[in-house]
Amino acid sequence: MKHAGPEALTSLEDVLSVVRQREDLTERKPGIFYRKSSAFLHFHEDPAGIFADIKVGKAFERMRVSTPDERKTLLACVEDTLGPA
Repeated sequence: MKHAGPEALTSLEDVLSVVRQREDLTERKPGIFYRKSSAFLHFHEDPAGIFADIKVGKAFERMRVSTPDERKTLLACVEDTLGPA
């Protein structure tokens, strides 16, 4: 699975705009977010859809984010993991 390219990231602009507002995350490259010095969230594209890898605890969890409901679930997971923005 390859990292999400520009076209895939454009399709995720609704999610990215919310994540970019968080002061506790830094976007080091487009679509790749760090919390302090540790990778926290990035995206992949695959024939099965677009996926996010999000660090929950000490491990990454993969979540599909191709539909609006899946994107809401990801944003809820970000808030559950980091707390309210």
